[in-house]
Amino acid sequence: MARTMEHVRSDIEARGTDRPCPTGASSAQSPKYQEIGNILMEAIVSGDYPPGSYLPSESALMKRFGVSRVTIRLALNILRDASLIIGHQGKGYFVCTLQAVQDLGRLQGFGELMAPLGVETRSEVLSGEIVPAPAAAAAALNIRRGEDIVKIRRTRIAAGEPMSIDVSYFPLELGRQLLALDLAHVDIFKLIENEIGIEIGFADITMTVEPIEPEIGRLLNLKTGEVVIRTERLTYDARAKPIDFEYLFVRPDCHQFKIRVPRW
Repeated sequence: MARTMEHVRSDIEARGTDRPCPTGASSAQSPKYQEIGNILMEAIVSGDYPPGSYLPSESALMKRFGVSRVTIRLALNILRDASLIIGHQGKGYFVCTLQAVQDLGRLQGFGELMAPLGVETRSEVLSGEIVPAPAAAAAALNIRRGEDIVKIRRTRIAAGEPMSIDVSYFPLELGRQLLALDLAHVDIFKLIENEIGIEIGFADITMTVEPIEPEIGRLLNLKTGEVVIRTERLTYDARAKPIDFEYLFVRPDCHQFKIRVPRW
């Protein structure tokens, strides 16, 4: 079971007033179990307890924080209610896989998806080069096939976990500017808007599920035979000029997509 990234902090804060305080804390202070829940949550999202690992036992946590078993169980309930952990009888509390929640009604960069939980994100730039435009990129960017464009390949990482592989194509002038900027730590959307001064307007997105290619699987820690969500995204500036054509290969266990659909 995956743990979602959206609203976890607000859920934890909201639940802090839902239960009686087991330690006698005053109303002016956060209950002790909520403080412990927050500490454990930060440890999970920072990678101290990676997905697939187990939290320390209840007894170990009681000793660490100097509190009763009831207090520890209330703290763990906060994490379980937020889908951060699963309790396994006789084994303890299993840390779930990190999962990004993407609202398909909004155009967001990877870092923006993770921001609500404060998860540290970065990119490993696999390559950045000038290449002849392949047919699909040329058609999307409205340029001649074979014309020089910039291709950037990145692994997107959150809390130490590879979440997606992004293969992006840009018109030559824009791409050259991006190659000189901090692609490892800043979303490309933010670089385009804040550093280059181009206002982003909208994007066309199509998504398919397909077998993983060997290289993509290796980079995403997926096994042969598993599938990947392949997103094709064409982003336009505010004047409806195409500026960014990309393929996003994302791990199915690490992403959740949502959209509000009107009845009429």
